Amino acid sequence: MGTPLDLIVGLGNPGAEYLTTRHNAGFWFLDLLAREHGGRFTGSRKLGGDTAEVRIADRQIRLLKPMTFMNLSGQSVGAAVRYYKIPLDHVLVAYDEIDLPPGRAQLKFGGGTAGHNGVTSVVEHVGPEFWRLRFGVGHPRDAAPGAGRGDVRNHVLQRASGDEEEEILGAIAAAVAAMPVLLELGAERAKNQLHAHKPADSSGGERAE
Repeated sequence: MGTPLDLIVGLGNPGAEYLTTRHNAGFWFLDLLAREHGGRFTGSRKLGGDTAEVRIADRQIRLLKPMTFMNLSGQSVGAAVRYYKIPLDHVLVAYDEIDLPPGRAQLKFGGGTAGHNGVTSVVEHVGPEFWRLRFGVGHPRDAAPGAGRGDVRNHVLQRASGDEEEEILGAIAAAVAAMPVLLELGAERAKNQLHAHKPADSSGGERAE
């Protein structure tokens, strides 16, 4: 049995200066998902974000990129959930994860925020019971043991190296391919497919601008 979704959110920061940063992995995912399924983003003032509609596995799904900046993402998500009257367990939020290496992606339901400002904001506005799709971007301590909070902020607001960016894009492509499986066959099948993707298997790809 499939897992129903009505809203897929990608977290990131608006503006050209943030376009290629690790923190915008959620935006990259939605850009590729829209491109693969014929969606086109337009601005929505009432939702505080860019929205599109796509049809995946014979289900109409709304896509949302909050344009509120990362730490206020929940405002936009809350507005969309209320406006469209979407059950929270029909929402998936995609975002960068420093505790996963580049090239890995994980799907899970509910849980904490792990200090991610965007996820924290979403939880504050709608609660924690939504699907999460996390894209590994690596942790600065991997290169510099003892890295602190400032190092983490700099890390996610910088562009990854060429190899790491290719790994991230490969995981994003794998996640896009797993969405029909999630909707048609359910979360366990989608997890098995997605979690089997290893960084070394990354084929890269072109990021939607």
